[in-house]
Amino acid sequence: MSVDDNTPVLRGCIKLPLPEDELLEVTAKAKDYAIMHGAAMRSKTNFSPDSLNFAPFVLVPSSFPRKEFEKAIALQPIINRLMHNVAHDEEFITTTLAETIKVDEFTANLFNIYRKALAHGFTQAYSVGLLRSDYLAHVYEGCAIKQVEINTIASSFGGIATHLVPMQKFVLQELGHSDKLQHMPKNEALSGLCDGMVKAWDIYAKPQSVILFIIEDVSYNICDQRFHEFYIRETYPHIKVLRRTLTDVHREGKLGQHKELLLCVSLSLSLSLSLSLLTASLSLSLSHFFCSNNTEVAVIYFRAGYEPGHYPSQGEWDARYLMETSLAIKCPSIHYHLAGTKKVQQALAQPAVLERFINDPEEIKAVGKIFTGLYSLDDNEAGNANYEMALQTPQNFVLKPQREGGGNNVYGLDIPDALKRMSRVERSAWILMDLIHPPLSQGYMVRPGGKMPPEIVDMVSELGIFGVVIGDADHIVHNYQAGHMLRTKLSTANEGGVAAGLGALDSPYLIDSDDEDGYF
Repeated sequence: MSVDDNTPVLRGCIKLPLPEDELLEVTAKAKDYAIMHGAAMRSKTNFSPDSLNFAPFVLVPSSFPRKEFEKAIALQPIINRLMHNVAHDEEFITTTLAETIKVDEFTANLFNIYRKALAHGFTQAYSVGLLRSDYLAHVYEGCAIKQVEINTIASSFGGIATHLVPMQKFVLQELGHSDKLQHMPKNEALSGLCDGMVKAWDIYAKPQSVILFIIEDVSYNICDQRFHEFYIRETYPHIKVLRRTLTDVHREGKLGQHKELLLCVSLSLSLSLSLSLLTASLSLSLSHFFCSNNTEVAVIYFRAGYEPGHYPSQGEWDARYLMETSLAIKCPSIHYHLAGTKKVQQALAQPAVLERFINDPEEIKAVGKIFTGLYSLDDNEAGNANYEMALQTPQNFVLKPQREGGGNNVYGLDIPDALKRMSRVERSAWILMDLIHPPLSQGYMVRPGGKMPPEIVDMVSELGIFGVVIGDADHIVHNYQAGHMLRTKLSTANEGGVAAGLGALDSPYLIDSDDEDGYF
């Protein structure tokens, strides 16, 4: 992402600035609305399990080109199918990640689970992809969308994004702009994603089985996760949802006679704590011995497990392997997780590679247009040439590792120093990507503890489109687009993760290039 003094500004939803008294009043209402309707998060600086802050948000929806929004929506089922086919191509994943796993320990650990599962044969043929494809509009190509990344694990904010649309509609109505509401697209991300989990539960076809959410030790983004859980329980009251950490699964989980994943959900936790003076292995075995209720897991939804910190010991890796070898349907399965790595994304940006996974020439062309330049840094002729290119014109690029969760990338002029600290082999764990140049928008960004009244700031917005795909290696049984989200950040910020405290939640206000004076 790159902006400068000449970056064009999208035409706004309403004219700004607002009169100060009106701004103060509507911002206070919006904060309360956000908290009371669950557009909220736990504080990282003053954490308490008993309190919430509103999630950072943009007061009125930010403009986004309608044509490009509709293009992203239409493309999502194709993206879903592409990623499903990639995930089930053993040769492609193995070859693409061959150099990366030599130097990236985390990816190597994931790949080791994949390799072992392959060797024994996948117990469960079906996988669930709850995906999110992220885009920025690129001003140098008429605001055409360019893909930033594809997320195959813990694709977040479907829950809160669904509730943000009515909040911003409320603000517009309070400001006397009800006529603007028609330009805010309906967002059913929460139901779309949750229904995907339920469809997988139906495939598993055991009425007493549960859906398991794998969570972090501390969940700051609690509302987004709970919205998914509560939607399932309210809409499908016969389906129970459990929340467990990887550590919990290591302690409580085991495989049944037919490799079904069983969790000891009654006495295991209290017994483990009461036996704290015993060895870990003894505590584990006794907890299972006295377990009063082994509960079978049908679907595993990972909201953790995508970064090294989620695996503080070998026990968490053992738990991940246990789940992967079980009969439960994973979201994502280990091969779906690996398909979402940046190295795979870089490989897919080559037209010849797309032809391996997509048969329709028009679909290949459409998907190819959303890719920006992505370059390997492997220790070979092409990778070394890309390395030199990055040193000579670093301002044109972003350097990305095989990580999710935000805050890991290196931008612009910081790239040469970062690359020079790496060995030739270490570079293969990273990819180089062309910087995208998005248009600006202007608005009020509201954050907990922020200045009141908020000031007008220059911002850029990143559109995320959710998708659901379910199938096995030979057939896809469900494939659909499942809503959207918009994250908006200050134009001066490189990273924009809301959970990481670097962006704000938003909704798209769709504008047309042929309206009034065009986009700008």
